[in-house]
Amino acid sequence: MFIQTEATPNPATLKFLPGRVVMAAGTADFPSPESATRSPLAQSLFAVGGVTGVFFGSDFVTVTKGGDHDWHVMKPVVLGAIMEHFTAGRAIMLEGVQPAPGAAAATDEDSDIVVQIKELLDTRVRPAVAQDGGDIVFHSFEEGVVYLHMQGSCSGCPSSTATLKSGIENMLRHYIPEVVEVRAVL
Repeated sequence: MFIQTEATPNPATLKFLPGRVVMAAGTADFPSPESATRSPLAQSLFAVGGVTGVFFGSDFVTVTKGGDHDWHVMKPVVLGAIMEHFTAGRAIMLEGVQPAPGAAAATDEDSDIVVQIKELLDTRVRPAVAQDGGDIVFHSFEEGVVYLHMQGSCSGCPSSTATLKSGIENMLRHYIPEVVEVRAVL
């Protein structure tokens, strides 16, 4: 098994590409060791000293490290944990645990504006953000403000504010005049 790695815009985060499906549907975000109880792989990764966050996308695993740790030391150990997990054929998520849907599907209760926001996020924003090892999920739309939840490499990324303001906010304002601002939700 050969696992590729890619740098992300967040220097504290690396993207690991195992060359196979990680999440067949949805995504899974583990911002702390306590949140990893539903995933044997996430638990293994948090056992590596210095790991502070894990995110699973369709074909990648994003790992975030603490500021006082070095990727040169951590990377081989993380690669080993991922390789051992996949070669042993273990499940990514515990049986019966459903991943987050990732895309915020439009519902009958959504206004036309919210439907447009979700469609733009799903077709234009989320694919680009996934290339950087993260995800952005719609949270709500209130009084002209779109609230988004940032996951994976996007969470805590130094350029995430620029991505929200210069990229996503400008695009949404261009297509949907009712949008006046975009804010991140923690």
